[in-house]
Amino acid sequence: MHDVEAPPQERTRFQWWHHSHPTFAGITGFFAGMLFVTALPGAFVGVLRLLFSHDTAEQLFPFVLLALALPIFMLVKRKTRRFAQFMFVGMLVTALVVLGVTSLVLYFMVDA
Repeated sequence: MHDVEAPPQERTRFQWWHHSHPTFAGITGFFAGMLFVTALPGAFVGVLRLLFSHDTAEQLFPFVLLALALPIFMLVKRKTRRFAQFMFVGMLVTALVVLGVTSLVLYFMVDA
């Protein structure tokens, strides 16, 4: 088979979208961290509720913390370290925003 090379305009159109670009790891890592904090626990509890009774799912929910092994492992590997650093930043910022909004809502509900 022959390798067909893309025309010059096709090669330059998405040239900025390559995985070695410094912005790529930062943006994707940050948003992956946001999803990790928000969507993963919800999806985990949803699957648990489909498979088990309410009480069993409640007892098994703390195992969602095992998912933290993935970003920790990515911090150890040199090739994925930058992505994992931004992922932790996304996780931390999301957790702080959720906790901040929750505390404000509770404050105004109790104060009123």
